[in-house]
Parts: sequence; structure tokens; C-alpha cells
Amino acid sequence: MVSPIVSLPQARAEVSAKFGGLARVARRSLSVATLAVSAFLSSCSNNPYSETDSAEKVLYLPFREAPKSLDPAVAYDTAAHEITGNVYDTLLEYHYLERPYRLIPALAREVPKPETLPDGKVRYLFELREDLWFEADACFSLSQPPAKARRVTAEDVAFELLRVADPTVNSPVNEPFSVLHGFQEFGARLTKLGEQEPTFKKLTKREQYQRAGGVEGVRAVDERTLSLTLSRAYPQILYWFAMPFSTPVPWEAVQYYDGQNGRQHFADHPVGTGPFRLARYEKQGRMVLEKSPSWYGVRHPEWKAPGATYPDRGEADDAAKGFLLEAAVGKPLPFLSRVEFRREKESIPSFNKFLQGYYDASGIIRESFDKVIRDDQLSDEMRRLGVRLDKSVGASVYYVGFNMTDGTVGTPAGDRSRKLRQAMSLVTDFTEYSRVFMNNRGVPAESPLPPGIFGYESDYKNPNRQINRERAQQLLKEAGYDGGIDPKTSRPLRLSFDVGDTSPDGRLRYQFWVNQWRTIGIDVAVSATTYNKFQQKIRDGAYQIFMWGWVADYPDAENFLFLLWSEMARSKNNGPNSANFMNKAFDQRFLKVKALEDGPEKLGLIREMRGILEHEAPWIPLFHTEDYTLHHGWETNVKPSGLSVPTLKYHDIDAEQRRVQRKSWNKPILWPALALGLVAVALFIPGLRTYLKERR
Repeated sequence: MVSPIVSLPQARAEVSAKFGGLARVARRSLSVATLAVSAFLSSCSNNPYSETDSAEKVLYLPFREAPKSLDPAVAYDTAAHEITGNVYDTLLEYHYLERPYRLIPALAREVPKPETLPDGKVRYLFELREDLWFEADACFSLSQPPAKARRVTAEDVAFELLRVADPTVNSPVNEPFSVLHGFQEFGARLTKLGEQEPTFKKLTKREQYQRAGGVEGVRAVDERTLSLTLSRAYPQILYWFAMPFSTPVPWEAVQYYDGQNGRQHFADHPVGTGPFRLARYEKQGRMVLEKSPSWYGVRHPEWKAPGATYPDRGEADDAAKGFLLEAAVGKPLPFLSRVEFRREKESIPSFNKFLQGYYDASGIIRESFDKVIRDDQLSDEMRRLGVRLDKSVGASVYYVGFNMTDGTVGTPAGDRSRKLRQAMSLVTDFTEYSRVFMNNRGVPAESPLPPGIFGYESDYKNPNRQINRERAQQLLKEAGYDGGIDPKTSRPLRLSFDVGDTSPDGRLRYQFWVNQWRTIGIDVAVSATTYNKFQQKIRDGAYQIFMWGWVADYPDAENFLFLLWSEMARSKNNGPNSANFMNKAFDQRFLKVKALEDGPEKLGLIREMRGILEHEAPWIPLFHTEDYTLHHGWETNVKPSGLSVPTLKYHDIDAEQRRVQRKSWNKPILWPALALGLVAVALFIPGLRTYLKERR
């Protein structure tokens, strides 16, 4: 059949009708392909954080190991203090910028003065600020009447001090607070009641403490006044009120968070009064602090309270170093809205994220030190990135310790073990260790006292810390280990070295010491576990040699020397004397030092104590930290403290500068998206051709 002849307009209409559906299909397919490519391009980012946070003042920091406990009466390490120091406010704190360190009021209205009583006791009166609140929490459903939150009272501070005295809480700082009149007697009464009355332990802690009568020297005079009576003079007591051990703690939180019926343990759920609250706590991944609306500095910026306002003065060069910026001075704290800690098991990925701008601060890894630091200054490459280098010698000490209760390396073996310890000290070369592992950072330690602490003398040289292998070998021979051979086995003396780091880098570091001890014939085996398991071994006394460090709680010689005081022995009172060193002559002098202000008498006693440590060698002092910390230019107001004190409320972030620089440093790689687009087109065209053929 011959096809009829049609007009041109009619033909156009027929073609449009025939292929209109195809055009719509094509347009839809191209739109889908375009959207897919656009979505891919928009996702071409390695930013580990939500884009909605880019305009927020959020500080991002890495962490390696989660705290074992956030109970302020128990937590006593820097990892825990990073959290507890910021969620639990204290009665006193340190001026952020001034050096030497000076205490200023925080939750207390003033720093109290000591009042000597007729019987020789010393009294301090703390007056709390008005209108102090705990953060809102479910635990206050136990309050009378039930509430979402409640005010802080002097009783809450007293309650925490009673917890420190409670033997079942097992606080590591029980001893320093034992200077409070009746403190130890209260603990003894609690123990006796628990043994004599079967129902006593079923009472809540608050009821137990009431039943035991409290501590005579700890009294809440009224809602805002706390009276503390010391059995003797102890000037350092005020430093302890700048630490979370003495923070107000609500009895409701201790009772409510018992680990029952789906509730957390109190050790994992702080209820504090600080500038931040713990909003998220994932030990294996992420910890988040948020600005607390309950903090007195947020509720009452008009008070211009010293602990809630950025200071207007500091050291002479603080302004030149950028610590007195006009944008900060006199402004209410905190500046940050949130602090995020992300877990990083390895140092290299963590440092790389800092270079990408995803962490705001970082140490310097050994692998990149020479690229970051040139002639002890920041390299030009890092300066161009706007990175800032902060250097400081920390109020800290790192050491190899011996378990003095051990039958081979400790006191039971008498002079034999003492000479063994001295011999090992004489071949422990920190200078070489620093060159290999620390890029020549760190101040060699001759005693427990670091620079900046009264009693430290830069010209003092510990005779057992001067490398001398010949003398070490002679001492081993005198100890009965000639050539390092144990006469019981006729083999090299075998010792164990317990450490809390299982990383490859950690093993290399510890093996360095082991190799040095092998130069005199001693065979030391490294036993590496996680930090928490290592702590447990120390508590159980299942160790011979260990390596540990101490960061000062407060700037006084007593805070280092007490690490070797008998009353702080781990085996005796679960204290920080992990070497279990017990020496009467040392103890007698320490008790005198505790009661003295800095001066000639105190210095003389410190020198005598130093001589005892030389002779007994319970430690091999290694080094005092020399910290090199990198900060991006958008993080400001960051002055190294040298102490383990909370400072996050002073830090500030220029979020816009960070957003812009992150974007420029992390430009997406576009070729995968372009390739995807070409693939989409290549797949679309054959389908289009097939469709056209079928329609014909």
C-alpha cells in the first residue's frame, strides 16, 4: 500500500508524538546521571566531621587510651584529668597566665587564709559562690523534692571529702587529706561498722557517712560555708582544692549510677559543675565535651569572676606571644562550644590528620621531626601553613622504677639488690635514648625534682646517673652477679620489665633499655600489656621493673617527693609510690618538708633526701619532658601550663579560618567523578540506539 501524502506540519506532529516519550526518557536518564555525578563530587571529601560543624567553635583533639575511671575521688592520670578537670569545677584554680603559679578563687569566692587555733590546729573557711548548680541529670530524681537539677551546697564538697576518706572508694589521695582532723578515724569507723553490722553495707553512701558521724574537721557551717580543720600546718592543702578530688559531688549521682537496671556506673557518668559537660563517652572511639549552660561563668558573666573571665595580665612577654589578644581579654569563658576527642591508636595517622587540619593541635612524631623542626625552630614549610610551635619544660619526671618488695630487685635482698639497681642505673643512657627516639628533647633527670620546682639545682649530678660501665660491672660482681650471671642458675640474671604500651614503637623504646642492661650481662624480658592491664599489675604487685611518669599536681617539691614516701606505697595504701620504697630516714625528712614554706631549711632537707635516693636507687630517673606542641593558627589563647591542669575553657577557635584552610588543603580528586560520568554516557548511548531501532 502506498503511503498517503501528508503536509509538513502534520509530519512534525507525528514525529513529536512518536519520539516525545523517548526525549522525556532521555532527559530523565541524563538528569539521573548528572545527579549521580554531582552527588559523587559533593562527597569527594575526606572530612571526618559533619559539615554543619564547620562554623562552630569546636576543638578537635586525638586520644590514644580512654580513662579507666572518671570518678573524681579515684581518677589520677592525665588521660582522666582531660575530662574530669573540665566537667568538675574546683573551689580554687591557677591563674592561667601568671608564673610562678598563683591560686585564684573558682567555685569559692576567695582563697582562704589559714587560722591557727589555740590547740595548734589550723582552720580554713571556704565560702562558695551563690547560685552554683550541678548540670541537669536524671540522678536528681532522687532529690527531695525530685528535680531535674539542683544547687550546689557546702555539703556536696564535704560529701566528696568523705568519699576520699572511705576505704571502699580506694582513693589514691587518701593520705594528703588525712591532715584533716578526724579523717583517718572516720575511715576506721566505716570499716568497723561494715564488719560489725551486716546491714550497714546495704545503706547508701550518704546514709553510711551519716551513721559513721562524718569527719570532725570537715563541717558545712551553712549552705555556702565549709569549715576545714587541719590537725597540723600543711600549706600545700590549698593546692588539693584546685584538683577534682575535692570537687562538689552530688550524693544522688553516686547512689543513682550503680550499674544496675541499665544505668551506668558513676565512674563513667560524671555529674559536675564545670564549664563543660560530658555529652558523649565512647571509650573506644569518641569523647565529647559540650559547653555547660549550668556553669556559673555562663549563668553569670556579669560577675567577672577570676575563674570565668579571660585574664588581662600575665608574664612580661605574654602579649608578644599572643596570649593577651584584644578579642579575649576580659571576655567571659568558655570560648569553645564543644571539644571532640577522637581515638587514634597510631601516631602517624593522627599527625597526618593534623596536617590536613582535622586536628587542631598535635605533638611531633619522630618520623616527621626533621621536616617540622629545623635548628630547633619551626620549618619554613610549617610556617607557611600558619602552624605555631609552643615549647615548654614540663613539671614532670619519667623514670624506671623497681618494685622494692620484690625478692631480687627490692629491699628483701639487702645490699645485693641495691648494688644491682645502682649498676643498672649506671648503664641507662638517656642522652642516647633522646637522640634515637626523642630528637634530643627532654632534660636529663638527676632526681625526682624538675626545673621550676623549688629544690631543683641545675648543677647537681647524681653519681649513679653518669654512664660508667666499668663501675656497673664492679657493682654486679660485688652483688654476686659477676658478669651478670645468676649463681643459682649459672645463666644471665633474668628479670621482667612491665610496660603499658603494646605498640611497635613502644616495644622499640623499651627494648632500648633492655639492650643497655644486656651490656653488663643482665637478661631483662619486656612484658607489654595495655595501659589498663599494666595498671592492674602494678596494683597487684605482680612486677619487678616498670617505667612510668609523673606530671605535677601542684608546683611544690612535696608533690614529687611524696612519690617515694612510705605512706604512699602502692602495696600499703594504693598510692602513687609504685616502687613501694619505704625508708624511715627519707620519711622523717619528708614530714618536715611537708610543713615548711620554701626556704633554706626546706632546701637542706631536700638535699638530704636526694642523697638517700642516690644511695638506695629505687628509681632510675630518666628525664623531664620538654614538650613541643603544634597548633594551627586558628587556635588561640593556648599557653602551655607545665602542670596537669584544665585549660580548655581558655582556648578559642576561628572556625571560618579553619574552614577555608581545610578546604584548600583537602581539594577533592575529580578524575573518578569524571570517569563515572563518561561511563554513564557510554552506557546511555547504546541504550538510546537500541530504543530508536525498536521504535522504528
